[in-house]
Amino acid sequence: MLNESISFDTWEQEKIDQLNCEVKDYFQVLKWAYSTYDDGELVYACSFGAEGIVLIDLISKVKKDARIVFLDTGLHFQETYKLIDKVKEKYPTLNIELKKPNLTLLEQKDEYGDDLWKRNPNLCCQLRKVEPLKEVLTESIAWISGLRRDQSPARKHLKFINKDEKFKLVKICPLIDWTWDDVWTYIQLNQLPYNELHDNNYPSIGCLPCTQPVIGDNLRGGRWANHDKTECGLHLDK
Repeated sequence: MLNESISFDTWEQEKIDQLNCEVKDYFQVLKWAYSTYDDGELVYACSFGAEGIVLIDLISKVKKDARIVFLDTGLHFQETYKLIDKVKEKYPTLNIELKKPNLTLLEQKDEYGDDLWKRNPNLCCQLRKVEPLKEVLTESIAWISGLRRDQSPARKHLKFINKDEKFKLVKICPLIDWTWDDVWTYIQLNQLPYNELHDNNYPSIGCLPCTQPVIGDNLRGGRWANHDKTECGLHLDK
């Protein structure tokens, strides 16, 4: 099974269940992914959070010129852009791309009004993250994500290899079994660069207007803190 290529259109749940049982760990699923899919068929959509830094380092050991895409909403912290520059310097052979939305912030303001992220954060995420990722994934068969099961109740069902109903692709999640402590142990042992905001109670870092420091144990508690919203939309089925 580990030699087989799969796609959304050829998905057979029984075979995928078997494949997920055969995959032993994060490194094996990455090696399977990069040996199974050709260049252009597989992309890693990276937020450059702590999990992202771990995956970039792991991917670099498997595919030195892998394609990595950051959804550049134009609203990220300067610390995030600073980290991207450091990562590009550390891994010069990786193909790191910053994907911007079709609308500039000024064009979005003209069409939807001031501070759309305050009034309708779901629409803002749709315009500045979901639609750009759809464009990135147009020619892809599979994509990699840094999701972990313990991040939120909505992610407890994750497997290494998942059927992505939203983008009609195969979604590969190598770090599903990792804990927050596992992530930071790997970063520290390998002396990897990371976003400085993590040192200031920002465990989950998104756009500047919608991310606050966290008080307590909810790692995603600082995202959209004043809204009934817990996901940007990239990982929802609809």
